Amino acid sequence: MLGASLQRKLARWKSRLPKIESLGEEYQPLSDHDLRKQSLSLRYRAKSGEPLDRLLPEAFALVREAGRRKLNMRHYDVQLIGGMAMHDRSIAEMQTGEGKTLTATLPMYLASLTGEGAHLATVNDYLARRDAEWMRPVYECLGMTVGVVETQMPSDVRRKAYACDVTYGTAKEFGFDFLRDRLLLRRVREGLSDFLGGMLGFQAGEGGENPVQRGHHFCLVDEADSILIDEARTPLIISALPTEAQKIAVEAYRWSAEVASQFEEDEHFEYDHDKKTVHLTFAGRQLVRKIDKPEALDAVGMFSIYEYIERAIKVDHDFVRDRQYVVRDGEIVIVDEFTGRLAEGRKWRAGIHQALEAREGVEVTVETGQAARVTVQDYFLLYDSLAGMTGTASNSGRELRKIYKVNVVPIPTNRPAIRKELPELVFGHAEAKWQAIVEEVKEMHDQGRPVLIGTRSIDKSEILSRLLQEMGIEHRVLNANHIAAEADIVADAGQHGRVTVSTNMAGRGTDVKLGEGVKEIGGMHVICTEMHESARIDRQLIGRCGRQGDPGTYRQYLALDDELLEVGFTPKKARKWKEQGEGFSGPLRGMDHVFRKAQKKVERRHFVDRKVLMYHEKERKQLQRQMGQDPYLDTPG
Repeated sequence: MLGASLQRKLARWKSRLPKIESLGEEYQPLSDHDLRKQSLSLRYRAKSGEPLDRLLPEAFALVREAGRRKLNMRHYDVQLIGGMAMHDRSIAEMQTGEGKTLTATLPMYLASLTGEGAHLATVNDYLARRDAEWMRPVYECLGMTVGVVETQMPSDVRRKAYACDVTYGTAKEFGFDFLRDRLLLRRVREGLSDFLGGMLGFQAGEGGENPVQRGHHFCLVDEADSILIDEARTPLIISALPTEAQKIAVEAYRWSAEVASQFEEDEHFEYDHDKKTVHLTFAGRQLVRKIDKPEALDAVGMFSIYEYIERAIKVDHDFVRDRQYVVRDGEIVIVDEFTGRLAEGRKWRAGIHQALEAREGVEVTVETGQAARVTVQDYFLLYDSLAGMTGTASNSGRELRKIYKVNVVPIPTNRPAIRKELPELVFGHAEAKWQAIVEEVKEMHDQGRPVLIGTRSIDKSEILSRLLQEMGIEHRVLNANHIAAEADIVADAGQHGRVTVSTNMAGRGTDVKLGEGVKEIGGMHVICTEMHESARIDRQLIGRCGRQGDPGTYRQYLALDDELLEVGFTPKKARKWKEQGEGFSGPLRGMDHVFRKAQKKVERRHFVDRKVLMYHEKERKQLQRQMGQDPYLDTPG
């Protein structure tokens, strides 16, 4: 039934293409001044209450003409269909290289005609700034203003960005601005002291006491599956001021990190590999009591000290530097597992972040209470109209429909995709797998084909880089440690003979264009060195080749000691596969189903985590409303 409904919608959208085409022919002879007048006329009609759906053909024809004039990029018919899908509160699934950034201008312009503002949420500041500047000439040609919200911006600059017709920014910053506005409004309402404003970064002076956002009319979410699903397990939280007790906790974190190595598994603690939890045994608690402690810990209860030790042991077990995080400028910065990018401003909860800071010897940031919080689900459901675009959402269509009330609409490609899948290769252990990968890279490199190699983490990208260096293969590395050179690395990745080693950073928001003569020799070759915890991330990487009908190939490499099997199965089962593979060096047949089973188990686990979070948040908000409190603030409002 759902498929039939989508087919009807596609047929309806296609029926509007001739009208847009004929209007485009009318607009083509107009001067820039007259084109702008047409746009302002459309805006007047929208503000007068004329339905946007009725204005869609004219709006899309204007944007198409502006794109042709200012960017020398004329929207394809399939891009017009994608824009219609987004206007119709859907997530447009568009394949790599189909021009999502240009397509977004269509629904963004149409939504902005009402004067209420249109937001485009993406995954990081770099993409927000890049896309806004790239598309700015199209909007300005039609008389629209464009703003960008970035992490370090002061409140007055943010307010101006939100006042624009079209605003680009990250989902995280949009959410935090919403929370800061709620806290500010409560402060104004209750006349709280000025130190709260200073703590939250609000500036005094003209307009300093006003909220930065002006409403939630329309939001288009770029990389919708990443933001609406992958990031939805972590709520956005603004912390409260620290107390003296919390400052004492810093000493406890440092001491725990120093002594954690004295505790041995099975003797002093038990580690649950499924739940990733640590529990001290009787012998472990006895050892805690014997170890000398700093005077500051005299005020801390013994059960709390046990918890500090358990946290310190847990981070030693579960967290690897240059995999889950990096140390940069004296801070622990999380590496987003889904995008491979640095997750600036994010912290692990329940003391994990502080335990890692203590282990790495950097300043321990005081863990504080919560002043305000909102989940990704709750924030985006505030918008009157929500839409999205991504290359991989069909796998999660049911969840997106249930939570966000949006449909996933696969958009046809402008040209048929001709990329080829090469047979998967499974090896007994990582060493044999890496060696086979290097040999395949050399083979492709000798042919002159560009090669993009995707790795799961920073440390593994560095391992592969060393192996390629030993083979004398010139290459470039793209990961969170080399983010400054990202644009240059991506721009060159499709050139003749280029070899690029990358984490998930190359999977989203990048468009690799082939160099001269590369199509004739087979196009780009993509190598996936591991399966990820989500099949959508694997598809994102594969999508880097074969864009816009270009040729390309890809191959998946796997090993029986891959991280996915450890995460997806019990320790006993993962150990069984690992031991089974130790005696083999060549490829193994008929083993790929094991990895797909593990991947599905992890995807299911993450889905359950999101459902549990939604349930608890719903309960919490209902309770706070019953008590007459603001559901987004953790103190009476």
